[in-house]
Amino acid sequence: MRRGLRFVPLALLLAVVLELAVFVGVGRALGFGVAVLLVFAASLLGLVLLRREGMRAWRGFRSAAAAGQPPGGQVTDGLVGLAGALLLAAPGLVSGLVGLLLLVPPLRRLARAGVRRATERRVSSMVAGDLFGPRTVRVRQGAPQPAPQPQQPVVVDGGRAIEGEIIEPGRQ
Repeated sequence: MRRGLRFVPLALLLAVVLELAVFVGVGRALGFGVAVLLVFAASLLGLVLLRREGMRAWRGFRSAAAAGQPPGGQVTDGLVGLAGALLLAAPGLVSGLVGLLLLVPPLRRLARAGVRRATERRVSSMVAGDLFGPRTVRVRQGAPQPAPQPQQPVVVDGGRAIEGEIIEPGRQ
């Protein structure tokens, strides 16, 4: 079992307790009927947005694929939008608020960047390149490093071809 999965049941329990506490607090402050109406309206809005975000994600994926571009940007944007709409559709004030925040463009860009970084860490560099396109690399300027001296190639076995396998560093 992966390390983080061990805490999922506890996190879900805490989320339910938080939702109930916020609902009771809103119910006491504004009235029970208003709290129920807020939850119902948020869920209804989430269901409408779920369909819209799903169609938008599918169209973005298809247009990127048709243009021959890597579909990763459209896929991650669609996933963040769908997650936001799904959280909004789930009954609860806290999940609705988080879902609504994921649909706000600046926060959506931040979430999309986080999803991209997490995906790039978990897949091979070749798959990440196919999904998101070429990576950009930051180069730090500092004291210039001396150029490596060219070395003479090592001739093994009289120069005959040797069969072998190339293994990516860190992947064995």
